[in-house]
Amino acid sequence: MELEPYLFFSDGNCETALSAYATIFGGKIDGLTRYKDMPADQGPQIAPGTEGYVMHARFSADGFKFMASDGSPGQEYKDGPISLSISVGSKAEADRIFAALSDGGKVDMGMQPTFWGSYFGMLTDKFGIDWMLSAPV
Repeated sequence: MELEPYLFFSDGNCETALSAYATIFGGKIDGLTRYKDMPADQGPQIAPGTEGYVMHARFSADGFKFMASDGSPGQEYKDGPISLSISVGSKAEADRIFAALSDGGKVDMGMQPTFWGSYFGMLTDKFGIDWMLSAPV
């Protein structure tokens, strides 16, 4: 059994977000299908101007993967009950990733040593995804 998160983005931001994550994490977009690639008689009706939105994509980096979509055009996905948690091997790597993800986003807790023995921080990136990062102290 395997759990794989599925992220939904609003306003056609999926591909931009995945490209940013590929740079930040050294990952890659393994597959990407747009709504315009869908047969006309299958799937949701799409609004003009949303044909290029991402219907489905897969992302992978060293140690994690997830799926993503712009969702059904016109539906908003904001402040869902999920945070992605990334554990890295060093404070320096945590600081690098945290800085990149927080650029244009909102820091909830800056990277810092915690009482439970981790170097930890939380943020919401500019695409509305909540992240938690941790590294050994």
